[in-house]
Amino acid sequence: MKKQSESLESIPGIGIKMAQALKSIGIHQVRDLKHRNPEKLYKLLEQTVGAHVDKCVLYVFRTAVYYASHEEHDPDKLKWWNWKDKE
Repeated sequence: MKKQSESLESIPGIGIKMAQALKSIGIHQVRDLKHRNPEKLYKLLEQTVGAHVDKCVLYVFRTAVYYASHEEHDPDKLKWWNWKDKE
């Protein structure tokens, strides 16, 4: 079994800026995301920056929490656009 890297940037869809956003709300490693509520993290980010944050960030947070919470990953669930709200 392959051990996951703890770097936030090892998560699909997380680049430098998204990693900085996560760090601003106290998420510093992959394990910090395990079983967290993406919606609460998104609201916390909005409170932290004091402004509306694009909804795509929520979808990336959903992807990141899924990645951190599972050892085996469905490739489709590692694409943030597959985590959009259902209309």
